[in-house]
Amino acid sequence: MVKFISFGSGSSGNCYYLCTERDGLLIDIGVGIRGLKKAFRDYGLSQTLIHHVLITHDHADHIKSVGSISHDLHLPVYATRKVHQGIDRNYCVTKKVSADLRRYLEKDATIQVGDFLVTPFNVPHDSSDNVGYLIEVEDVKFCVITDAGCISDEMGQYITQANYLVIEANHDIEMLKQGPYPEYLKQRIMSQNGHLSNTGCGEAIAKYMGEQLRHVWLCHLSEENNHPELARKTVESILRSYGIIAGKDILLEVLKRTKPTGIYGLNKKSTVVEGNLFDDEI
Repeated sequence: MVKFISFGSGSSGNCYYLCTERDGLLIDIGVGIRGLKKAFRDYGLSQTLIHHVLITHDHADHIKSVGSISHDLHLPVYATRKVHQGIDRNYCVTKKVSADLRRYLEKDATIQVGDFLVTPFNVPHDSSDNVGYLIEVEDVKFCVITDAGCISDEMGQYITQANYLVIEANHDIEMLKQGPYPEYLKQRIMSQNGHLSNTGCGEAIAKYMGEQLRHVWLCHLSEENNHPELARKTVESILRSYGIIAGKDILLEVLKRTKPTGIYGLNKKSTVVEGNLFDDEI
């Protein structure tokens, strides 16, 4: 069975982990490396099983520990050429990825990464470059879309294939408009290269989900302009307006911003929650 865990999802740091019995990969490493290693110990996970790193884009909350963990565990780091260049430029990444551990991805080109069949695809965001991933492993199709200004039809075709989906629900539009951010930042967040709102997220799921979609996790929530319960209820309401009932037709959860989730066991038909060591985060 494939296992999934989120070690953090938000502006404080993002990191997701998928593994089989033989192989494991990290998606983004924007969390602290000490906290990540502690979480592995707490959950009884072996760091020796991590063999690969996928990076979505070059913002600090997704990459700040990538060079350190790549060096410590001798892990190859997969990203587009522009993202690798952005990692080199980012002053928050104190230890860079060594040249021999860099692997270059092309958008919409599928490659085999250990046990995982990985397809990166374009995601609009105001970074050097940005991708989402469709990851196929043991008959499971897992899709990750974080930091997305909007959802294009091209992205939608990958959502349609997924059994499992991690997708951004960054902000509530009214909270953002009425909040303390300066106007230029509000406009940046709401732009086509900014961040996906709760409403945009719900509409995208309803429009593109396939019959085989089992479980959706809402990710990268803003601490200032959103709330986990508000995000969940907004998406639930939109799905209901399309005749899709969360908890019946699909499972819907919100990923914690700063704490690990439980371990999820994934197969083509259902999700098994293997354990949650932490209290719910509000």
